[in-house]
Amino acid sequence: MGEVDPALVQLEEHRAKLQTIEVEGIPVIDLSDTGKLISEIRNACKNWGFFQVINHGVPSELRRRVERVVKTFFDLPIEEKKKVQRDAMHPMGYHDSEHTKNVRDWKEVFDFFLQDPTVVPASLELGDQELRTLTNQWPEYPLAFREVCEEYIREMEKLAFKLLELVTLSLGLPADRLKGHFKEQTSFLRFNHYPPCPNPELALGVGQHRDGSALTVLAQDDVGGLQVMKDGEWIPVRPVPDSFIINVGSNMQVWSNDAFESVNHRALVNTKRERFSIPFFFHPAPSAMIKPLEELVSEQNPAKYAEFNWGKFFVARNRSDYQKQDVENIQIDHFKKSE
Repeated sequence: MGEVDPALVQLEEHRAKLQTIEVEGIPVIDLSDTGKLISEIRNACKNWGFFQVINHGVPSELRRRVERVVKTFFDLPIEEKKKVQRDAMHPMGYHDSEHTKNVRDWKEVFDFFLQDPTVVPASLELGDQELRTLTNQWPEYPLAFREVCEEYIREMEKLAFKLLELVTLSLGLPADRLKGHFKEQTSFLRFNHYPPCPNPELALGVGQHRDGSALTVLAQDDVGGLQVMKDGEWIPVRPVPDSFIINVGSNMQVWSNDAFESVNHRALVNTKRERFSIPFFFHPAPSAMIKPLEELVSEQNPAKYAEFNWGKFFVARNRSDYQKQDVENIQIDHFKKSE
């Protein structure tokens, strides 16, 4: 990627301010410290929508292997990467022109599902019951790519289920209250590569957005670049070695009836160093119906969202991958009930 194409230029109000801001970062939570774990997670989800975890059980050696194969893949010639190019029929694989909020991101990605194949609705139409089957695409090189990726995503799933239980407990609910929504999950993992950018004040690696997941588990490299919106300010998330960054997704915001919020975040780029990030998007089954949990709804705290089907939401959410859309991409705000 060379000069910043006009398609990648952010609106003035969304551009990054490149001066360093020294502020207190998102909470860092030790998953081995069981004494205050639930209260720490509750406070982090309520006040930030983000936290970092250490002592999480994912082997450091496996993470290093993943980082090596990811870099090897993105270093391949573009012709080789495009052998597993994503398109509307095959939405998993390599892609280098993704849009966030209708502005193209300064990045290239590789995506793959946890469950292969994964079944999703065939269309956005509510009355259409037809399904389509999606499969992963795997590159021929590097040779160990698929093996390492599949081992790593299984570890992400284990960690995500552990975190799901902890977040559910922090809402005052039984640990397994939400587990049934994930029997045929649509979770997937993404490798993000952000090349050096000649004008990082104009472009973003990923524009501001909120994740549609239940939870997102993110590995960020030591270059950093993730920023989280807090009280109207963009707060940098400082890299903590071997940690994972966790954020509340839109599904959890709905289930919690706004007790926890899915907050805006974005990824910066820089002129000198490439950077990588690896998010795991923990998504429910396509058949899951998402609405505020009955235990958290009362006459004093009525349901703030209308029920919606996750599969239809997922399909609608991913329609803007390839080109600008004439309408805003779907958000949970579209299901918010009027006061």
